[in-house]
Amino acid sequence: MAFEIPAGLHPDLAPVAWLLGTWHGNGRGEYPTIEPFAFEQDVAFRHDSRPFLHYFSQTWITDDEGERLRPGALETGFLRLGGPAPEGDGTSVELVLAHHSGVAEIWYGVADGPRLTMATDAVARTETAKEYTAGQRMYGLVEGALMYAVDMAAEGQTMQSHLWGKLARV
Repeated sequence: MAFEIPAGLHPDLAPVAWLLGTWHGNGRGEYPTIEPFAFEQDVAFRHDSRPFLHYFSQTWITDDEGERLRPGALETGFLRLGGPAPEGDGTSVELVLAHHSGVAEIWYGVADGPRLTMATDAVARTETAKEYTAGQRMYGLVEGALMYAVDMAAEGQTMQSHLWGKLARV
């Protein structure tokens, strides 16, 4: 499926235009404090002509056959671009993200071609949220698919792999 940059896209968003649209697919998750799991996921990156993308992700925990068992994680936020990255390659990005679980995060990173890498700068938690201290994310466009990986430090554990998935544009 060919991708066209939509009319009305703010020019600042050109480095991340490849993210725009709706994506669907599956992934896996694991962490030392939980049982490994599979999930189905819908992700949307939208714009309204202003210099940010609205991001929304919804997941469902699935069984071994891919059938939905129950709702999973929800997250929403805003991806904004800055100027050239401090290291000189790519464009700096910032993401403000909120989760249904009572966590809010600020992420900073770099968009470099069809790859976006970010790390948390700040994490805030409600009283009832699980302990979570830091994260790293990587998104990449690989042969038309949105591939991603999420690492985290939580529940007294060091930074390590937590989620990964492959999504197709729908």
